Amino acid sequence: MGGKLTNVKITPQCMYCARGVSAADNTVLCPKKGVMQPFSSCRKFKYDPLRRQPDFKSEKMDFDPDDFVL
Repeated sequence: MGGKLTNVKITPQCMYCARGVSAADNTVLCPKKGVMQPFSSCRKFKYDPLRRQPDFKSEKMDFDPDDFVL
């Protein structure tokens, strides 16, 4: 399932669902199915791009002092 804001294929998971609410014990409280595991999903899945935390790859940048001289 792809999001409208990205071209990335998103696998339906309860932790990305707009209907679910994250609980303190690492579960998702779903109004349709009840207590669900974060990596499970159901047919009522509705993707919420704001709940997804993208993987950031930090690049090591090597700068010389000359790079900052005008």
